Amino acid sequence: MLANAWLIPLQKVDDDARAVHLGAVAAMAVTEQQRDFVGDPLRMMLVGLEEESRLPYVIESDGVAVGVLTLQSGAATLAGWPEAGSAWLLRGFLIDTRYQGRGLGSLAARAAFDEARKLTVALGGDQAGVVLSVNERNPAGINAYAKAGFLDSGQYLGGSAGPQRIMHRAFT
Repeated sequence: MLANAWLIPLQKVDDDARAVHLGAVAAMAVTEQQRDFVGDPLRMMLVGLEEESRLPYVIESDGVAVGVLTLQSGAATLAGWPEAGSAWLLRGFLIDTRYQGRGLGSLAARAAFDEARKLTVALGGDQAGVVLSVNERNPAGINAYAKAGFLDSGQYLGGSAGPQRIMHRAFT
């Protein structure tokens, strides 16, 4: 059983390492339902590398790429949050289907929260926490975020895949 989750920042690794990580992302097993919720993981990482406000990460556990996520500044309203810059947006979060059910989602969500807090301090940002939206048809995702300390903050109807739950975790 895998028991750790590390975030590899794609923008901070050299070109060769980035190519290896992106190759691992391209090989991730994703169900159609996951694609409905978050799209294609490789496309998400490539878009994240091109857009300044997005910080794409590969999630690794015991040296194996097991998922992806992106932290984005100035975009919290995309998850139904009232103020765009008041929280980091955690988006495009996905665990490879071969590694689900091992607690990696909760571990990676906690790691993303910790990373966002460090980024806020390092960049002198005004973010007070992390927000995300998770599809109501994704109880495993809702549970993983709750285990990572995220609280349900209501329903959001702006998602393209149906009703979402807004989940937030404050830094304080």
